[in-house]
Amino acid sequence: MEAPHSGPAAETVPGTAGTTAPEPAGAVPEAVPEAVTVTLTVTSPEQMQDLGRRLARVLAPGDLVMLTGELGAGKTTLTRGLGEGLGVRGAVTSPTFVITRVHPSLTGGPALVHVDAYRLGGGLDEMEDLDLDVSLPESVVVVEWGDGKVEELADDRLRVLIDRATGDTDDERREVTLVGIGTRWAGLRADLS
Repeated sequence: MEAPHSGPAAETVPGTAGTTAPEPAGAVPEAVPEAVTVTLTVTSPEQMQDLGRRLARVLAPGDLVMLTGELGAGKTTLTRGLGEGLGVRGAVTSPTFVITRVHPSLTGGPALVHVDAYRLGGGLDEMEDLDLDVSLPESVVVVEWGDGKVEELADDRLRVLIDRATGDTDDERREVTLVGIGTRWAGLRADLS
């Protein structure tokens, strides 16, 4: 597992005991302008799902969320919590074999478009058939394995990186790093408190 992202500028995020959130200066690659980074420790699938519900409170139509992590890291569990928090219809399960699942809102909010880009090879060109650019303005679009494939969909996006112990282990601990890119995410740290 990667070491937790912390350093001399780390601070505790209120309401998330045992978690830290590094200051944006120097915490994100220089090529990423206006980014905010928050790192949280999650110790169970239930906590991962709860993080999804908490994150859903700050999501709005037009938000692009990119999930990155090893197989079994908790990407779909987090998305299940997002679906609960957004009040969408249908069980949120991995869309690996269908690639995309659309979950309409039951509460008048945005739909959840859940994409698994694992089997898609190259960039946005291959994803154009999914019409994500059409869905994005009215929906929350969550793309598992989206790094290097969907960044062009939105200047402002939320990257969620989930690190877990690998190998033969039953360790449930995850380090979840949220990187809010663009001005849309300037208040991410406060929004999650």
